[in-house]
Amino acid sequence: MAIPGKTRAAAAIAGVMLSASALLLAGCDRDKAQAEIAQPVLVVHPGAGTALSAEAFAGDVHAREESALAFRVGGNLVRRNVDVGARVHRGDVLAELDPSDLQLQARASDAQLAAAQAELARAGADRARYAKLAQQQLVSRSALDAQDAAYAAAAGQVRALRAQREVAGNAAGYAQLRAPRDGVIASRQAEAGQVVAAGQTIFVLAADGSREVAIALPESEIGDFHVGQPALVELWNAPGTRLPARIREIAPAADPQARTYAARVTLLDGADAVELGQSARVYVQGTAASAPEIPLSALQRNPQGGSAVWVVDPATRKLHLAPVRVGAFGSDGVPVLAGVSPRDWIVAAGGHLLHEGEVVAPVDRDNRPVAVAASAR
Repeated sequence: MAIPGKTRAAAAIAGVMLSASALLLAGCDRDKAQAEIAQPVLVVHPGAGTALSAEAFAGDVHAREESALAFRVGGNLVRRNVDVGARVHRGDVLAELDPSDLQLQARASDAQLAAAQAELARAGADRARYAKLAQQQLVSRSALDAQDAAYAAAAGQVRALRAQREVAGNAAGYAQLRAPRDGVIASRQAEAGQVVAAGQTIFVLAADGSREVAIALPESEIGDFHVGQPALVELWNAPGTRLPARIREIAPAADPQARTYAARVTLLDGADAVELGQSARVYVQGTAASAPEIPLSALQRNPQGGSAVWVVDPATRKLHLAPVRVGAFGSDGVPVLAGVSPRDWIVAAGGHLLHEGEVVAPVDRDNRPVAVAASAR
């Protein structure tokens, strides 16, 4: 009678096992069905970056020739004829000093010169009389020599005072500050009524002609740059437009505080399209011109530190997080210095929702499927 009980127990156990197997198979089928529904992701190739350098240097536009204009004499500034931003031409009177004292000095020099010329005439007459008396042997030879010396001294005094008169006359003309060349007044540093010293800056004149961008090069990379190196200049108010340029000069010594080297980049074309003081970004060719560029949205945080990107395996369409080394960030992209090649397919957006080994369905920007295996080959 015990045998049927055992049979019923075995049958119950078998039923439980069959139910568990059925549930397990159903779960596997669901997982398989979910695995077959791959998440679509936007993929791109790392392309040639729009920036031709691994680093972009911020700067501002200057004139190649910027002159600090000052009076050659001191005095009271009585008139200022131009304002900041005014366009001036060579010879224009920009400011004037009170000429009264300078004119008085010129008249004093005239009077001193006239007195010296009168003394020269008297010395000349005395020398002529002594010369006649010496011929008649009525005066000694030494007396005649004394008259010759007095005449020479008077003549020297006249020459000295004539030179002083010319200096005084020039100083009277220095009461007017004139533009040395055509250009634009970049700044003003004095006002009418102010007493200024000789050599004190009154205006800064930005001369017409070529335009440059002043930048600072890092001390750690100064060996990567040289005079004559090609560059591109992008104005902040004209993104995407690159103007050809060239490094004109690099300072021989670093700034003691910032530890950077001042450099000037000359625009080769399009100088008429820039205004003084505009902000610009300079891309120097040659430091990382071959580095591919990826969208900023593709960059992910590497759990081991640094940056990484999701790369799609061409054979399995599975994701792999690849560590990368990147350059300086641009406005919408970043150059990749190491970690991926231009043939790799990387996920361009939505990387924070993905995980390692996930199977994805790559699509392009038009939402069309991408055959990554064929593209890789």
